[in-house]
Amino acid sequence: MKRPRTLGELKAGGWPLARLRRSVRDEARENLAAKLRAGETLFPGIYGYEETVIPALVRAVLARQHFILLGLRGQAKTRILRSLIRLLDPELPALDTPLRDHPLAPVSPEGRRLLREAGDDAPLVWLTPEDRYVEKLATPDVTVADLIGELDPIKAARRGEGLADLEAVHYGLIPRANRGVFAVNELPDLPARVQVALFNVLEEGDVQVRGFPLRLPLDVWLVFSANPEDYTARGRIVTPLKDRIDAEIRTHYPRSLEAGMRITRAEARLPEGVRIPDFVARAVERVAFLARRDPRVDPASGVSQRLAIALLEQVAAGAEARALSQGEAPLARPRDVYGGLSAITGKLELEYEGELVGAEALARELIARAFAEEWGERPGLEAVAAWFEEGRVLELPDAAEAAWARVREVEPLFALTAPHAATAAEGAAWAEFALEALVGRGLLRRTEAGYRKAPPPEVADGRETLPP
Repeated sequence: MKRPRTLGELKAGGWPLARLRRSVRDEARENLAAKLRAGETLFPGIYGYEETVIPALVRAVLARQHFILLGLRGQAKTRILRSLIRLLDPELPALDTPLRDHPLAPVSPEGRRLLREAGDDAPLVWLTPEDRYVEKLATPDVTVADLIGELDPIKAARRGEGLADLEAVHYGLIPRANRGVFAVNELPDLPARVQVALFNVLEEGDVQVRGFPLRLPLDVWLVFSANPEDYTARGRIVTPLKDRIDAEIRTHYPRSLEAGMRITRAEARLPEGVRIPDFVARAVERVAFLARRDPRVDPASGVSQRLAIALLEQVAAGAEARALSQGEAPLARPRDVYGGLSAITGKLELEYEGELVGAEALARELIARAFAEEWGERPGLEAVAAWFEEGRVLELPDAAEAAWARVREVEPLFALTAPHAATAAEGAAWAEFALEALVGRGLLRRTEAGYRKAPPPEVADGRETLPP
């Protein structure tokens, strides 16, 4: 059906005007209900929340509630907020005013004047779901004028009506989100006086511009995100505002390795043609899981899922660089995980004990432990470890053929990895997997010269300590 271009065409053209009587939250509720009946995926690209966060979101939407997502960094809070546009109509008619006024019931002075002057000839614009989503990252320098609006003296002078002109107001972000969704990321970072300005929007659904006799009964769905540590570290949500937010939904990191890998694979930008063995990809994900459990990493800051995503991208890039320089097919090996240390160290907030160890040393330890954990109960490592007795050292070159030739000289390592070696590159990757598992178990040490037997644990003050 052709879109009506004026209010008169809208009234006469058969467009379902009853849909205009719904608020934005009613609209989202009806569309969500339709998706639930049809069995559609509600939030594509959001994994690991099927039994926790998504059911809570469904309840909040069906209850027509303003809500806040509370969770550590890298838990898809912003992505969830942006995905709310899937619950909006594909198109919505509006008057061509700053507030995208309802064509039959405008709230702004501009909209009411337009209807008085043009009547059914008032021009319409059509809003997409993307047009109806407004997002603001909260920072300490945000002002009430930014969110609500203020008098624009230049606009007043140009109109020649003086400072009493209601159309001389420059509207802030919230009025401009009228008939849509307004999202605030990191809500506690807003100054308290700005948070107070949100009271009326949440409670009464309107805004008042300071010093102006102007009340706007807005139709805005307000949603927020916050990090729990923000309540004490940088700021807090003032109590009256917190009380007016209808629902608090807790997010979390992936609770299973498979869910984490699904997220990482979906988000990582990997070059075409690079093969990443499953044990390498799983070890990458385990690094993030181990970091979240490590007492030397600050639990209040969290370990973002971006760590695993960035690390997998670095692994693929390392494999591609080796393939280009050696003229071989690109296949990731465990050494490529160590090549991605920069993707780990910058994402770890360390406790005091972690600072003593150092970010890079801790990252190397996490990688070795990840491969040891991934090896699990597979047999054969004892014979390989025994080969390193009497000070033997094994260095594997970058080139796959040369590395595999070196592995063939180590009988127990060759016997362990040969069943997995359809190619030299695969054999070299499996050999490194076994060696790194031994490093993670504390039986070997990884040095610039190669792999060698680890020295016995030192004993200090009656406590066993592992070497760095």
